[in-house]
Amino acid sequence: MTEIKTYLEVLGFIDDQPLRFEPGDVIFAAGQSGDQMYIVRSGSVELRVGETVLETVVPGGVFGELALIDPAPRSATAVAGPDCSLAAVGVHQFHGLVQKVPNLALEVMKVMARRIRRTNPTS
Repeated sequence: MTEIKTYLEVLGFIDDQPLRFEPGDVIFAAGQSGDQMYIVRSGSVELRVGETVLETVVPGGVFGELALIDPAPRSATAVAGPDCSLAAVGVHQFHGLVQKVPNLALEVMKVMARRIRRTNPTS
């Protein structure tokens, strides 16, 4: 049995109807609007800008979280890997959950901070 360590992982397994994708399916494209983030339940998702893979998100990881905070268009394209199943979290659902579990917002902020740090070269 998988050990669940974060609120985000718990949230990913609450949904009994995960979204399933075939390898290569585009979950969303850069430039599209969005109002959901996704939690990887199984498989993986590549985040790409053009042909460059920025990150591969694995089970328990999240992507698309900026859409819950800022209505700007998606900054990357998300492409499903093998055995990809996801839980979707809408903006209203997220806001309600953050009111009940404030640490959920901190977890999402940590994900965003790690991604920003990876894009900035260290000195």
